[in-house]
Amino acid sequence: MDLILCHTTADFDALGAAVGLTRLQPGSKIVLTGGAHPPVRDFLALHRDEYPLIERRSVNPEKIRSITVVDTQQRDRLGKAAEWFDLSNVKDIIIYDHHLGQDTDIPATQTHISSVGATTTLMVEQLQQQQISLTPFEATVMALGIHVDTGSLTYEQATPRDALALAWLMQQGASLSVISTYRDPGLSPQLQQLLTKALDNLEYLCLRGYTIAWVTLKTYEFVPGLSSIASQLVELTEIDALLLANEYPLTENESRLTIIGRSQIPETNLNELFQPLGGGGHSQAASLNLRGVDSQAVLKQLLDEFKATIPHPLTARDLMSSPVRTIRPETTITEAQRIMLRYGHSGLSVVDAQGQLLGIISRRDIDIALHHGFSHAPVKGYMTPNIRSITPETTLPQIEALMVTYDIGRLPVLDNGQLVGIVTRTDVLRELHQNSAEFREMDSQSQFPLKTQDFGLSTELKNRLTPQLWQLLTQASQEAEKRGWHLYLVGGAVRDLLLAEGASKTLMIKDIDLVVDGFHKAADVGAGVELAKALQQMHPEARLEIHGAFQTAALLWHKHPELDSLWVDIATARTEFYPYPAANPEVEASSIRQDLYRRDFTINAMALRLTSSRPGGRTQQAAPLLDFFGGLLDLQAKKIRVLHANSFIEDPTRIYRGVRFAVRFGFAIEAQTEDYIRYAINSGVYDRTAQENSRTPALQTRLKAELKHILEAPYWKPALQLLDNLGALQCIHPTLKLDEDILRELRLLELCLRRFDRQQTLIHWQMRLETLIAHISPKYREKVAKNLQMQEESISRLNTLAQVQAEVIASLSNFQSPSQIVNLLRQQDLQTLILIALKSPRAIRRQIWHYLTVWANVQPILNGNDLKKLGYKPGPQYRQILDDLLTATLDGVINNKTEAQEYLSTHYPQ
Repeated sequence: MDLILCHTTADFDALGAAVGLTRLQPGSKIVLTGGAHPPVRDFLALHRDEYPLIERRSVNPEKIRSITVVDTQQRDRLGKAAEWFDLSNVKDIIIYDHHLGQDTDIPATQTHISSVGATTTLMVEQLQQQQISLTPFEATVMALGIHVDTGSLTYEQATPRDALALAWLMQQGASLSVISTYRDPGLSPQLQQLLTKALDNLEYLCLRGYTIAWVTLKTYEFVPGLSSIASQLVELTEIDALLLANEYPLTENESRLTIIGRSQIPETNLNELFQPLGGGGHSQAASLNLRGVDSQAVLKQLLDEFKATIPHPLTARDLMSSPVRTIRPETTITEAQRIMLRYGHSGLSVVDAQGQLLGIISRRDIDIALHHGFSHAPVKGYMTPNIRSITPETTLPQIEALMVTYDIGRLPVLDNGQLVGIVTRTDVLRELHQNSAEFREMDSQSQFPLKTQDFGLSTELKNRLTPQLWQLLTQASQEAEKRGWHLYLVGGAVRDLLLAEGASKTLMIKDIDLVVDGFHKAADVGAGVELAKALQQMHPEARLEIHGAFQTAALLWHKHPELDSLWVDIATARTEFYPYPAANPEVEASSIRQDLYRRDFTINAMALRLTSSRPGGRTQQAAPLLDFFGGLLDLQAKKIRVLHANSFIEDPTRIYRGVRFAVRFGFAIEAQTEDYIRYAINSGVYDRTAQENSRTPALQTRLKAELKHILEAPYWKPALQLLDNLGALQCIHPTLKLDEDILRELRLLELCLRRFDRQQTLIHWQMRLETLIAHISPKYREKVAKNLQMQEESISRLNTLAQVQAEVIASLSNFQSPSQIVNLLRQQDLQTLILIALKSPRAIRRQIWHYLTVWANVQPILNGNDLKKLGYKPGPQYRQILDDLLTATLDGVINNKTEAQEYLSTHYPQ
């Protein structure tokens, strides 16, 4: 007998999952181990015969072969049926559940636990995989399970997988009218009375902008359906969190306490709150049952612990962009438009000479002025004066209310009359809706094994880094907090942490980027340097480099026993502007949002805050993951997506970085991003900017650096092929393409490097680059090599390659003896010979190959010591004698020492 066990007081998710399992395990029977929720009980009163349900008392324990448990991992939620786990005849015990992070005391042989809104979803996915159809009755109860446990996809734990499962169940014939009837069946007369009593006795507390309520209901016996009262209380009173306690007697001296929790407050977790007392559930909804306890003491304990987890509300200080770009009232409309274009702003704050806010001018205001021909008029005639402002402590709900009430798109933030920041409608919308773009906790097989909110200076992040690196980041964050700043880990390190395999894997990241953001504090251009100097005092073995032009400092360790060769780059949050395409950017101090926006791709534009939520605060809170551009979603989808449309026009090296990341991680370049790449390349902007400007670093030094990264990586071949497919090799030279000839040359190059440079004395990535450049017409090679600022040796080799190759081919075609070939080829270095071989006919290539493998290794049969013993006096003639001996040896004139001595006596008699 194969059994499927539903937990006591079964809900629709447990029943729906069990019904789905009966189709996956034909012949199995469902056992309700102890009652059901009132709606489930009423549903089964009509539909029981449609499902293979049996009573617990009708089970013969000796005939049980397997037990599958759904929607729980605790024995005590299975009543007396839990005794069956200990039977020797039970061979398999399987658990299906969607409550992550719970300890189980069931001796399971298999577990299937996944982060979805309902356990039933797991069954639907397996039914789809096995192409098993359902009856309408089966589809209906399973759809009820998902609807009820996800709040019809409105609860936080609901996932896209639940929505897809519901869609499939509808295709299978799930009855919407039945679902509507039992999803919200209303309250029985007894529950209605208890609801009235609860409303009369509900106690409230307002904390950090949230309303918390609690109530204790005393009854004479167990009352099923109290969870419905909890939901009704939340809905009717619009509270943010509720603890509903129900106490009833078990015996004369002992009572039972049930506590049901509901929370809509972000970052609170009722499951974690209830677990130490033996309860559990979801972060938003959980319950626990206790016997023989002081109900009021337990309720007070839970309230106190819950209140401690309530986050401080977000304020303007957390949302605002700072510093604020300002202009004077006398600024012309044309100049204001130029500033908006440069910084990508949709509005500018207008201040007087003392920094007092006078008004705001929007892009729409400027467009109207330009339309009417007032380009030289001052902005004071078009700005909006007497605007509403807020303080750094204004909360997010207050900000939202102001924007909605007065239809305001941006609110200046004033601190003691000084403009310290600005909050825009976009900032508010992003904060309100960013949770929908965040990842839920992933399955055990997922590449993202952690909750994103767990990152930061927390136990999770600590476990992912080496102790030495963890200590360094802790020191850096503490130094930033002392100065009232925020410190962020940004870019590739964040990406690599998210991509790391398994939560237990320790990483030693070799290249770390840190960004200081002082919001309205004095985190000016020197903040990054100041922090770097403070860290160097703690680590005097590190070398400090300061790059004033880019407002950055770097700490470098070289072969350190603990930190190895670590590079830590520390910068003040900054924004940048490209004066022309392919130029070096001009940078200015800005906010962390602007700093992330200036980066290349979404997967590199995420940040982990390393400081506490309030700089200078005493408590260290888990840092949030800043992901303004959907980087997490793109990591999950394995896509490379650029941040803005002009990114590749401003900096063509981003094309090469995008290709490098795509090939390295096995990602695809997102379709719109690929269109932007092709547009930038085909627009001719790179040719024009190179002709108009003497310095184009993105087509020179920075392009060479990206080529080095690609050509020295193990994935260089597919990377080159993708660059060619995109037409991006034109950035090196407009005529460069990966045709069959160059592909053949690159294959031959690898063969030569393996055969002739086993000690790797040559720079292999540079040889690959020289091979690419050598494929360009000879008249352009030197120019391209100089443009990429290659070494003088490489430039000279590429410049003379065509002439040397022609001479070598002409000579080799006429030479007959090996000595002639050797005398010719030994005049060239190995790199030149390899390049000539790659580009020459097969016959010439064979001669060069034979020279490098055989003839170059031939030595004269006699050496200088032999000559001395034979009576030849040392002197300049030794060189000539040895050369002639080598020639004779190569040409087969002499083959041993005797013949060599005879040769000497004939040609060099004493």
